Amino acid sequence: MLDHLVRGATIVDGTGAPSYTADVGIRDGRIAVIGNVTEEARTSEDAAGLVLAPGFVDPHTHYDAQLFWDPYATPSLNHGVTTVAGGNCGFTLAPLKPGDADYTRRMMSKVEGMSLVALEEGAPWSWNGFGEYLDALDGRIAVNAGFMVGHCALRRYVMGPDAVGGQPSEEQLAQIVGLLHAAMDAGAWGLSTTQSSTHSDGDGQPVASRHARPAELLALARAVGEHEGTQIEAIVAGCLDQFSDDEIDLLVEMSAAAGRPLNWNVLTVDAAVPERVPRQLSASERARKAGGRVVALTMPILTPMNMSLGTFCALNLIPGWGPVLGLPVPERIAKLRDPAVRAEMLRRARSKEAGIFRRLANFGRYVIGDTYSAANAGLTGRVVKDIAQERGQDPFHCLVEICAADGLRTVLWPMPTDNDPASWALRAETWQHEDVLLGGSDAGAHLDRMCGAPYTTRFIGDCLRGRKLVGLEQAVKMLTDDPARLFGLRERGRIHEGWHADLVLFDPERIDAGQARLVHDLPGDSPRLDARAIGVRAVWVNGVEAIRDDVVSGAVPGKVLRSGTDTRTVSTR
Repeated sequence: MLDHLVRGATIVDGTGAPSYTADVGIRDGRIAVIGNVTEEARTSEDAAGLVLAPGFVDPHTHYDAQLFWDPYATPSLNHGVTTVAGGNCGFTLAPLKPGDADYTRRMMSKVEGMSLVALEEGAPWSWNGFGEYLDALDGRIAVNAGFMVGHCALRRYVMGPDAVGGQPSEEQLAQIVGLLHAAMDAGAWGLSTTQSSTHSDGDGQPVASRHARPAELLALARAVGEHEGTQIEAIVAGCLDQFSDDEIDLLVEMSAAAGRPLNWNVLTVDAAVPERVPRQLSASERARKAGGRVVALTMPILTPMNMSLGTFCALNLIPGWGPVLGLPVPERIAKLRDPAVRAEMLRRARSKEAGIFRRLANFGRYVIGDTYSAANAGLTGRVVKDIAQERGQDPFHCLVEICAADGLRTVLWPMPTDNDPASWALRAETWQHEDVLLGGSDAGAHLDRMCGAPYTTRFIGDCLRGRKLVGLEQAVKMLTDDPARLFGLRERGRIHEGWHADLVLFDPERIDAGQARLVHDLPGDSPRLDARAIGVRAVWVNGVEAIRDDVVSGAVPGKVLRSGTDTRTVSTR
């Protein structure tokens, strides 16, 4: 007898093949039968007019901590994501030495925008080795989850405070490499590391992995190559705009040394900067010639990110802005009201050194979000340019005065500059490249600033009823089989008899995501942005219903996916 039978669904199987109508029977966590099914089932449902697809795979998340207080990885699971890749950007919660939990929590709070209170109250912090961390999650999560091991954690475990600013001795480097081996023996998917200039710890210092020299990175890459089903995720400063020659050399050499794919986050596509995509993908082309593979993650939607002059956000990362925005609020307001200071801030924001953050410098395009004073009554939802014209101010001055009236608590929404037809056409072209993969949601991070998790439903809705840049079958393949193959997931990513029953059932006429809204449901009543799923009828993880009509079932059928056992080695050719 089947556990569940989905009757008469439109099957989009994840391979890119044309859709077809069939029944799908689930038994013991697997897809038992596809076709005209007559076998009895304990439960069944009529899915006529609905699409049944493989569960989506999100290749870049930071659910490492959230899964302890939210085993459903919301809102990703709501939006059809059944497998998440965590441990990215060099940041993981393990290995962890006793006494280092506070440093790790403060680092994660600063660099990934996680609530410090939630980190303190929501996770047990009871592990030491990476395997113990995986064991703490196993059997209690509703999604499948695999984790890279973070370079920062490896360095901190061996070098202590000297990991920031120091270089390992030969003995220490051997210990760092040994820790990586132990983590992969326990199931880590490989190594993640960062050299990005935007990544600082809770003390404001460059995170540990930023101090690593190429020899250390290559030693770790070679270790990755000794384990089945592993790979590398790496961030460098040029990921945000354009790689330097040295960065391309490093990414290519790391992938070739490991003989494993290396992915990076995130390729930003903007027709106003036509040279960016060819420059970034030159790393992929060089890697293939060297025996490696470098894969760029890119988002298929524009993910709004709110800003504030009162809290740490992307504005702080504009060169020269950090010292001003790091002042106590009264001093910060005084500085921002100084015309000379504003002029210098604008100059820096619009200069070449600002890189991709130049996109944030068009303050007339900002939309005012939540406000907190009578002086700002009626401004929510209005564009700064219009308010500035009414007041006879330049847009940045106007924005500063609005924020100052709220004690800098005003929520700001910068409107994207790359929402033009030319940029969307360039995206559609870029997606066809063999080393470009959809993803980069950062789900689980920057919780009160952005909500990237719903990219799956938004993208499919756009493909069906919006821009229609790719067909449904190809869109599903890009969200399922493509990332599953990158990670070497065993028997996941397709609707195929005998494969794991990770499935999403949705209404093609409705599938979409609601607007992001601020909710207070983290430990300590901390806020985060959430967005409801629209048109998703049900989600199954390993054959068990985990979501029905945007409501979690309470079941925790997810599995911690471990390298070698649940992933296989993927050729870099």
